[in-house]
Amino acid sequence: MPERLPSFEEPTSESPSKKKIAKPRKHSPINDLDLEEWREYEDILTDSLWLIPERDRSGTHMADYHGNFVPQIPYQAMRRFTKQGDVILDAFLGSGTSLIECRRLGRHGVGIELKPELAQQALERIAGQGNPYEITTQVVTGDSSDLEAAPSSIAGALNSIGRESVQLAILHPPYHSIIKFSDREDDLSNCPTVEEFLQRFGRVVDVVGRFLEKDRYLVLVIGDMYADGEWIPLGFYCMQEVMRRGYSLKSLVVKDMQGNRAKRNLENIWRYRALAGGFYIFKHEYVMFFRKVGKNGRSPLQGRGENPSGVSNTI
Repeated sequence: MPERLPSFEEPTSESPSKKKIAKPRKHSPINDLDLEEWREYEDILTDSLWLIPERDRSGTHMADYHGNFVPQIPYQAMRRFTKQGDVILDAFLGSGTSLIECRRLGRHGVGIELKPELAQQALERIAGQGNPYEITTQVVTGDSSDLEAAPSSIAGALNSIGRESVQLAILHPPYHSIIKFSDREDDLSNCPTVEEFLQRFGRVVDVVGRFLEKDRYLVLVIGDMYADGEWIPLGFYCMQEVMRRGYSLKSLVVKDMQGNRAKRNLENIWRYRALAGGFYIFKHEYVMFFRKVGKNGRSPLQGRGENPSGVSNTI
């Protein structure tokens, strides 16, 4: 009879029993996750449909600013695409949501806000958040679409952190004219046409591209709009503006907008409008994840000069 071969589990008589060797940790170069322990990361979303029942109100997060995004978005982006000690750049800071998350997660952050009074409010909220990792956050007052002034302001803020580049960019621009955030001409929500909005949004991508490292991620949070009886696919228009500047689209997430503030307690009115107008009610927005793959991620627009502008504040 042929001799029975030992199974993979059985030690042979010729060799001693093998001791169990600990497997090496599998780390990504862009985050702190240990893939050997992947089952433990129940807080991290991996599906393309995000159903978030309510915004995180812990820490100094508040929902009083109309148009700010839920903290869960920057939380997910930072956990997946950054390590502790990395630097995040938010080109539309608003009330400071992303930089509050920077403090909670141990990432340095630079945020640009157009309106001085809102920038000051963001500073106060960020300062009120605990800073257990002793990171640095900077709030810059200025126009992130200004190809001359914005790069110098960002470079100055990064210099105070001891850095020259960022590892994650977050863009949450106005959804064109859906919400008017101010009366300023340089406010993207006051662009007279979609075409001008896209042109100026593209300049923001140009500015951010100067500082985002190659192969790192840009996150765009954007929604569509309805105007003059027509659905305007603003999200996909903005997606094209990013992609033609040297970025590849890695994922497109649809996030639900249940309890949207603008439609709160008006469900019946919106339902009637939809039935009468032949359209469907917006219940979603997009979270798009791009990887910078082009040479420097730059367009010809970025060859212009830079002049200092804006007020930089360190926390």
